[in-house]
Amino acid sequence: MQTAHNAVEETAVEEAATNVAPVSDRAIVQITALRKSYGSNEVLKGIDLQVTQGEVIAIIGKSGSGKSTLLRCINGLEVFQQGALTVDGKPLLHESAMAMRELRQRVGMIFQSFNLFPHLTVGKKYHAGPVAGEKKDGAAATEQARKLLHRVGLAEKFDAMPDQLSGGQQQRVAIARALAMEPAVLLCDEITSALDPELVGEVLRVVESLADEGMTLLMVTHEMSFARKVSDRVIFMHQGRVHEMGPPAEVFGNPQTPELKQFLSSLHD
Repeated sequence: MQTAHNAVEETAVEEAATNVAPVSDRAIVQITALRKSYGSNEVLKGIDLQVTQGEVIAIIGKSGSGKSTLLRCINGLEVFQQGALTVDGKPLLHESAMAMRELRQRVGMIFQSFNLFPHLTVGKKYHAGPVAGEKKDGAAATEQARKLLHRVGLAEKFDAMPDQLSGGQQQRVAIARALAMEPAVLLCDEITSALDPELVGEVLRVVESLADEGMTLLMVTHEMSFARKVSDRVIFMHQGRVHEMGPPAEVFGNPQTPELKQFLSSLHD
């Protein structure tokens, strides 16, 4: 009787375990043997990378190592010559307008410059649907804009013009605009590099909150303390290749190659 009872308990435990939602290990971004050249200058020399859903990746390295080019390939802004790239299960096919539309609906990108239309108020930027060709009615667009601005801490700036905002506030509006697409992946390309030092923190706090909410993030950054704090993995790029990769404590605390050691030491010079 005891044996049967134990068997029932074990079965119940197994069933309970199967009902627990595991942390996703699905590859939301899959990059295979990616090569990108500008003329005779090969900028990406065979990149292989998998990013799982909800993962936060910090990409570091010297200028010219291919960091920003990699992000621009992921969102389709750059045409690569060899390799394959899928986002959320959708392949990047430059020759297919439909495939590119589907890709850009799943990938949000925030740039160094804020790229805000100077003639529109902050709230009015959302009255054209986040996906090209999709128009929202005024009430729905207004409601979405207010929610997104609240999310980045700018609810009170709905009626402001861009020139009435600080650089940090403009960059937070740009983050809200990228979130309007409800992207599967958010790419951040040196989003604090154009900001005065006192404004960097407010933007990084928004990015950190997105990471805490489970957003899949790939960010090129020079903010090493932020990368150490927020990322699940750090990628060090050197001369167009993924040179080292691992958890922040490992990459920053125990660099394996002279190139990474030199890069990290140069930050303290």
